[in-house]
Amino acid sequence: MRIRFQAGADIDPDIRKGLLRREPPVDFRPAAGTIPDGTRDPEVLRIAAEDDRVLVSGDLRTISAHFQDFIATRESPGILPIPSSRSIGAVIEGIFFVWLNWTPEDLRKPSIMAPLSSHW
Repeated sequence: MRIRFQAGADIDPDIRKGLLRREPPVDFRPAAGTIPDGTRDPEVLRIAAEDDRVLVSGDLRTISAHFQDFIATRESPGILPIPSSRSIGAVIEGIFFVWLNWTPEDLRKPSIMAPLSSHW
């Protein structure tokens, strides 16, 4: 099963545009129209999980802790933290790599989240 993505409000819309230009079949829903600015992390996680989407978030400071709290009581397809220091091109290639090679189960593992931050 291919990963379906949900962009957090902090993800640059150009990432989605470039990703779909690179690989049109990638299912990457933008935050616009789905996640209003200022929506708190637990609600963002709920929105993504209810549609069986991996949340792509640039909020490395708080999202991991909220994710651990969230999955303690609910199911989630996972999160993909994106460091703000990465170029849009590097992020596009990273998401494309994840889409090609990983499953949602891979993104539920806390050990996966830290390496993403350091390798992108």
